[in-house]
Amino acid sequence: QVRLVESGGGLVQAGGSLRLSCAASGSIMSINAMGWFRQAPGKQRELVAILPSGGTTTYADSLKGRFTASRDNAKNTVYLQMNSLKPEDTAVYYCRLVQRGVSYWGQGTQVTVSS
Repeated sequence: QVRLVESGGGLVQAGGSLRLSCAASGSIMSINAMGWFRQAPGKQRELVAILPSGGTTTYADSLKGRFTASRDNAKNTVYLQMNSLKPEDTAVYYCRLVQRGVSYWGQGTQVTVSS
């Protein structure tokens, strides 16, 4: 079993920054892909960044330059540094881990950006 726990969300003013964390625990394989997604009210869940265990991080084109994702394989943790936040970044941010074709999701953390 795999468990993902996100943290670091909150309320921030436009132009501010937040850093999210997602810690994975349980039966974690050495080869996997972790990622960040977000879902705004009334919208579909969308990709933020994908971080393969042995590859290059990829980002949604619209977020390049403002968001930076990283991972610490020793801690099975991924991070999302979000800068220059905008009200349209308001969403629930979810962490996902995929291994052996199975996806696991965290419970999400709310990010609210006020104007």
